[in-house]
Amino acid sequence: MRRLTKKERVIMDHFWKQGPMFVRDLLNLYPEPHPTFNTLASQVRTLEKDGFLRRELFGNSYRYAPLLSEQEYGRRTLSGTVEDFFGNSYLDVLSSLVREEKISLEELKGLIARIEQGA
Repeated sequence: MRRLTKKERVIMDHFWKQGPMFVRDLLNLYPEPHPTFNTLASQVRTLEKDGFLRRELFGNSYRYAPLLSEQEYGRRTLSGTVEDFFGNSYLDVLSSLVREEKISLEELKGLIARIEQGA
């Protein structure tokens, strides 16, 4: 699964918080100055084409809804990153985090203890 751009992430954040809505509803969630309707509609159609949103026809308008939750997007993005940059090795991810001092050995030991306790 591809990563969302910053603008697409803003759109998806609105859908994840609000649920299904029309492009006009989405547009009203933006502060002034709003993006143009056509620009936003184009971005929404791209997200639909790429499998992030689904649409349902209501009269002559489409209502869009997320196809996956924010948590599922996070899991898929993490999996893709691990696969692409760490040879699909989560152990290599943890090693990298320790080497780069993003997580301390004590924190890692605490994580292991939590896992061993079934948490």
